[in-house]
Order: sequence, then C-alpha cells, then structure tokens
Amino acid sequence: MTSIWEIENKFKIWLEVEMLICEAQAELGVIPKDAPEKIRKKAKFDVKRIDEIEKKVHHDVIAFLTSVGEHVGDEARYIHVGVTSSDVIDTGFSVQLRQAADLIIADLDRLLMTLRHRVLEYKDTICIGRSHGIHAEPTTFGMKLAGHYAAFSRAKLRMVRAREEISTCAISGPVGTYASIDPRVEAYVAEKLGLVPEPVSTQVIPRDRHAMFFATLGVIASSIENLATEIRHLQRTEVREAEEYFAPEQKGSSAMPHKRNPVLSENLTGLARLVRASVTPALEDVTLWHERDISHSSVERVIAPDATILLDFALHRLGGVMDKLLVYPKRMKENLEKLRGLVFSQHVLLALTQGGMSRDYAYRLVQEHAMKVWDNEDLQFFNLLDADDTVDEYIEPEVLKNIFNYRHCIERTADVIDRVLEEK
Repeated sequence: MTSIWEIENKFKIWLEVEMLICEAQAELGVIPKDAPEKIRKKAKFDVKRIDEIEKKVHHDVIAFLTSVGEHVGDEARYIHVGVTSSDVIDTGFSVQLRQAADLIIADLDRLLMTLRHRVLEYKDTICIGRSHGIHAEPTTFGMKLAGHYAAFSRAKLRMVRAREEISTCAISGPVGTYASIDPRVEAYVAEKLGLVPEPVSTQVIPRDRHAMFFATLGVIASSIENLATEIRHLQRTEVREAEEYFAPEQKGSSAMPHKRNPVLSENLTGLARLVRASVTPALEDVTLWHERDISHSSVERVIAPDATILLDFALHRLGGVMDKLLVYPKRMKENLEKLRGLVFSQHVLLALTQGGMSRDYAYRLVQEHAMKVWDNEDLQFFNLLDADDTVDEYIEPEVLKNIFNYRHCIERTADVIDRVLEEK
C-alpha cells in the first residue's frame, strides 16, 4: 500500500496520463502522428529535479512537465496540449485510489476466509449472549463470529462500490468545458486506464465521490473496532472466553510478569479512530469555490495515504488476531451457568403465557424468582420455579424441566450461520 503513495508512483501515473493524451491527440490530428512514439522513448522524470523546479515555480505540475521536457526535447511542446493541471492530478488520483481499493478488497477477502473458518469451527460451541454487558440468553461462538463475517461481507460490497465511485477520468480542460480539448481524448484516456469519463468535471472531479470513498473506509474501520472490542471484552480476566495468542517469549507488562493483555485489539481500536478521522475532512472537501479551488488538495495529500495505509495494516492485523485467536469452550460453559438458570427466564415466561397466564402476571412471577437468584448465590432458578404451586398449575413439571436445556436456545443458530455463509 505504501508504494501506491510514493511520489515516484504518482509521477509515473501522471506521465502515463500525459502519454495517453498525446496518443489521442495524435489520432485526432492535433499533434503529429509520430510524436507519441518519439515522446515515449525519451519521456522520463527526476524527482530531485522536480523538487528543485517546484521551489522556484511553486507549481507541482509545471515542475513535473519541465522535468519531463528536459528529457524529451523538442517534442515536449506536444505534451499537455489543451489540458489543465487538474486533468492530470485528478485522473492520476483516481488511479491511485483504485489501486488502494484493490488492496483493501484483497485484505477483506483474506479476513473473510479466516472468519469463515472460525465460524465453522465454533458453529455449535455454546456461550452466553450478552446485552448491556449482562448475561442475556445462550448463543454460539460461531453465531457471534458470523455477525462479524456478515459485517465484513457488507464492507467488501461497499468497497467495491467505492472503487467504482472514484474510477472516473477528467480530461476536460479549464473549467471543464472542453473548449481546448476534444472529449474523445478523455474517452480514450479513460478506456486505457480502465476509468469512465466524469459527466461534469468543472475542472475537478466532484469531491462527493471521494467523500463516499473515505466514508466507506471509516465504516470498515468501525467494523474492525467492533470485532476488536468483542475480543477485548472476552479476554477480560472475569470473562476469559477467548484471548489473543500469546507467544512463548512474549511479555505483557514491564512490572507484572503474569500479564497477558489484548494489545493487538487495543491497537486496532486506536487505528480505527485514525481512519475515521479522515472522513470529516473528506466530507468538507466536497465544498469548493465555483468550478474549482485547491482547498481539498492539502487534505487529500494527507488523508489518502494515511487512511488507506492504516486500514490496510489494520485488516492484516485483525486477520492475524482472528487466525490465532485462543478460544476456551470450557470457560464459556462455566460463564453460561453463573446465573444458575436465569438465562431461561424468557422461555419460562412464554410457557406460562402459553399455558393461559396473563403476560403481566407471568412477568412479575418470573421476575420475583429471578431477583431472589440474583441476590442469593445458593439458589437455583429451576428449583424456585419447580417449588412454586402457581407455576405448576400452568406448566407441567416435565415441560418445565425441558425448558432448562441450552440446546433449545440454539436450535436455529446453525441455520442463521449457513444463511450468512451462503450469501455472495
């Protein structure tokens, strides 16, 4: 990813855009037929020389063209004919963003493969589901991971759309009127670069496209943080249902030798914040003065490499965390039983109402027994209900006993997982 944003790559793309413009102009008879071939043989640039020139002229495209011209010689006058700087800059930027998108899509594919493997591995591993951080009802660890798999599947679709959104080309001249260049030049360049012509470029490609691209990066970063936060919570000492892999010679604390901390997941949380920090500036770049200004330029020079490099790194890191994640089914079972049957409260409530009891009365009855279990660690929820004559009037003893079976709670989770994994 870093190489995409190296200055050498940017100028290489600019040079290719200029060469393609020359080819199209030659086909149209604007410049001599043999000019493009002659130019390509000599066309080079020197980054140090460009820097030297830019210090004098204070214009990056002019500095670039001057450096290229020094290598090309007389035919340099056929370069950049009828073109304005933004034509080259914005079209080149589209190519760079598309290259970055391709890497991020590949990262998402790798992460999805890893998640899919772990989802199937723990498809039937029972654990407690939590709402507000409190035990709710049983689920499976595979079901937990399937939710994240679905999120990253959506992330991939969004990234594909974002790639399409920024794959446009603008070779339309000053203020985008084509007064100095034939629209066929733009069409030619777009086709050669795998882009599409921008319908109305107004000299710059509209920045709502780029805003959508960076917003997509921000959403993906949030999905990364969501999974990382789940791991951080599951690794807490009081929970310890899963944890990051801890290498044999790894150390967790300079002071406490016993420590095994979720440092990679914490790192991912911080990286997600940085990626999301690019979204607001990208949204603000949409607003430009009239047909163009360059208030967006300084922003994009920072957020484009930073956000894409960070996200690329984060996706690689998350993939590694999930591939080596340590999972403790025994601990999951222990945690599942900590509330001594309270996780079946809804099922008891439903059974009472189906037996004829009003919902309000049933809720109060079940909650009354549940609160006793909350307050006394020696009590079992089933025992209290089984000893209640009112409950016995509405639920047969064998039916009540059957309610307290974890398998009933997860009998449809496998279907949900299959549905998620089968979606394209």
